[in-house]
Amino acid sequence: MTATEPVRTKTSIVRVVGASLVGTTVEWYDFFLYGVAASVVFGDLFFPKGEELTGTLLSFATFAVGFFARPIGGVVFGHFGDRLGRKQLLVLSLLMMGIATFAIGLLPTYAQVGALAPILLTVLRLIQGFALGGEWGGAVLIVSEHGDPARRGFWASWPQAGAPAGQLIANGVLAGLAAFQSDAAFNSWGWRIPFLLSAVLVLVGLWVRLRIEESPVFQEARAKEAPAEKLPILEVLTRYPREVLTAMGARMAENVSYYIFTIVIATYAKEHLGMGKSFALNAVLIAAAVHFFAIPLWGALSDRIGRKPVYLIGAVGVGVWAFVFIALVDTKNFALATLAVTVGLVLHGAMYGPQASFFTELFGTRVRYSGVSVGYQLASIVAGGLAPFIAVALLKAYDSGYAIAVYVAACAVISIVAVTSYSETHRRDLTTL
Repeated sequence: MTATEPVRTKTSIVRVVGASLVGTTVEWYDFFLYGVAASVVFGDLFFPKGEELTGTLLSFATFAVGFFARPIGGVVFGHFGDRLGRKQLLVLSLLMMGIATFAIGLLPTYAQVGALAPILLTVLRLIQGFALGGEWGGAVLIVSEHGDPARRGFWASWPQAGAPAGQLIANGVLAGLAAFQSDAAFNSWGWRIPFLLSAVLVLVGLWVRLRIEESPVFQEARAKEAPAEKLPILEVLTRYPREVLTAMGARMAENVSYYIFTIVIATYAKEHLGMGKSFALNAVLIAAAVHFFAIPLWGALSDRIGRKPVYLIGAVGVGVWAFVFIALVDTKNFALATLAVTVGLVLHGAMYGPQASFFTELFGTRVRYSGVSVGYQLASIVAGGLAPFIAVALLKAYDSGYAIAVYVAACAVISIVAVTSYSETHRRDLTTL
C-alpha cells in the first residue's frame, strides 16, 4: 500500500455504511411519509373541500415543491461539502429534515386556520426538499470514498437501500394505524403520529453519524491540492456538463417509476379502483422489503459486469413492466397487485443499486459532492417531483392507468439513451479524478 493510498479496513467501511444507511433511512422515512400522506389524507385536511381528485392534485403539488428545493439544497450542501468535508453536512441535513418533519405533525388543518395551513405545509416541505438535496450526495460519497474500489458498487448501494427502508417504515406505520384506527380517527389525529415519531429516528441517526470519520479520498485530495478557485457548481457546469446531463437522463426512468410504483398506486387504488387505504399500503410494504435486499445485489452485480448493463436491465424493465403493472393492479386482487409492485421495484433496483457508484465515478474529487448532487437533484424536479402530479393528471384526463404506463415508458427511453451514450465507469480510480 502506498503512502497516498487510503486506508480502508473492513471494520471502518462497515461502520461508514451503517451510518449512511441509518441516516438515509431516516431521511427517506421523513420524505416518503409526506408522499404517502399526500396521497391519502392531505388533500382533505389542508385544502378547501371540492372534487376529490382535485384535492389530491393540490396535495401532490406541495409534494412536488419539495423536489424544486432539492437542487438548491444540492448546490448549497455540495459547495460546503466540497470545501469542508462530507461528514459535517450529513449531520446538518439530517437535523433539518427531522425538525421539518416533526413540525408537520403539529400543523393545524385548513378547517382550523384556513389558507395558512397549506402555506405552512408548503414551507416545511421546502425545508424537507432542501435537506434531502444535500443528503444523498454526501451519503453515497462518504461510502464510495471509503470503500474498496473493487466492491464500490456493492458498498455504495447500501445508502440507496435507505430509500426502501424508509418507505418500509413509513408505510408500515401508516398501514398499522389504518388497520387499528377508523378513517375518522386517522384523518383527525392518527396521521400525525408517524411525523412526530421521526424525532426518535433522527436522534438515532445523529448518534450514529457523529461517530464516523471523514472520507479518506476527500482528505487526501485536500492535502494534495487546494479547493476549486471558483464556486464548485461553476466548475461542475463548465468541466462536466456531459456528466450532469448523463446523470439527469439516467434518473428519469428510475425516479419516475419509483414514485408511480410506491406513491401513485395509493391514489390509483383508492380513487380509480375504489379500494381501501390498506390495499396499496400493504402491497408497497411487502414490495419494499424485497426492494431493500435487491438493491445491494444489483450493486454487487455492477462490480462484476459494469454499471451500464445493470442499469439498462432496469430501464428497459420498468418501461415494459409499467403496462403489466397496471393490468395486475386493475384486477383488484391483492396478491397480483403485490406482485406488480414487487417486480416493479426489483427492476427499479437494477438502476438504483449501481446509481450511487455510477454517479460518483462521473466527477473529480474536489467538486464531486456538487456534481453528484446537482445531477441527481436537477432530475428530481422533472422526474420524481412531477411524477405524481403528471400521473394523477393523466388519470383524470384519460380515465385509464395505461396513460400512466405510457408516461413511464417514455421516461425509460430517455434513460436508455443517456446510459448507452456514456462510457463504462466501474474501473475508474476516484483518487485520480
